Amino acid sequence: MKYKDYYEILGVPKDATADVIKKAYRKLAHKYHPDVSKDPNGEEKFKDASEAYKTLKDPEARAAYDKLGSHRPGEDFQPPPDWGQQFGGGGGNFSFDDIDLSDLFAGLGGRGGGFRAGGQRGANFPIPGQDYEVTAPITVEDAYGGTELDLNLSVPEYDEHGRMHRVPLVFKARIPKGVTDGERLRLPGKGGKGVNGGANGNLYLTIAMQPHPLYRVTGHDLYLDLPLAPWEAALGASVEVPTLGGSVRLKVPAGTNTGQKLRLGKRGLPKRREGEGDLFAIVQIVVPPAPTDREKALFKDLAQASTFNPRASFPTGDGT
Repeated sequence: MKYKDYYEILGVPKDATADVIKKAYRKLAHKYHPDVSKDPNGEEKFKDASEAYKTLKDPEARAAYDKLGSHRPGEDFQPPPDWGQQFGGGGGNFSFDDIDLSDLFAGLGGRGGGFRAGGQRGANFPIPGQDYEVTAPITVEDAYGGTELDLNLSVPEYDEHGRMHRVPLVFKARIPKGVTDGERLRLPGKGGKGVNGGANGNLYLTIAMQPHPLYRVTGHDLYLDLPLAPWEAALGASVEVPTLGGSVRLKVPAGTNTGQKLRLGKRGLPKRREGEGDLFAIVQIVVPPAPTDREKALFKDLAQASTFNPRASFPTGDGT
């Protein structure tokens, strides 16, 4: 009997979980399906992947396979002497000379026990539907209140004979409030249809937050630039600040500097379960672009009266 390394065929470690094994098989099944693969050995790889998955997905069959031990792929081997008693469906002596490795596990896993020689290879194994990945562009306002997107896709699909063709996929997807940029939403069963009784695939939406003219988004926090006149920053002020929930008044402390962050708690994006992010107003001090004569005179008076030196931390000309 020739040994096949089912773990190596699927590209998974020997301690891989059932979910990892399923994902690996699904990827290979769609890559090497005879109707889509351009690999000259694609059909053989597809059969090997299906054979490996059929055994490893079943806990009893996987335990029996692991009991065979480790061998080189393609190596001639004989199962351990007690393998037939444990997994063959009863006692007695068994000849493994004319049995394909896949036939060894055909009856395991709650299907009545036993194995047969000369079984049909390459049966119609269930093929799970393909997963689809879609970018979902949304606005900051969408993330704040939730929204629905109309999705119009053209996706590959396999019929009951394993032939691939493209079909339209049109439906509405609900985007819950509080999603974040780059978040991946899973819509179970909305992907490609399975073949031979395989489960439908999933549709994954990757959230892409669109640039906003006012807000910058970091997680659930929002940032906006807050322009202040020099006298507002120096003397303090109460200014109106726009938020996604409506304008609010913000108290600006006297002596506020450019770049300073003023926090408006819980005025950011909502979180999925509870709470909200914050809104941070980043101070930008601006001067009148075309000051009047009166404004110029006042600025001159201030310059003559003030002893404030904004560059006091600079080194002096003598190097000290």
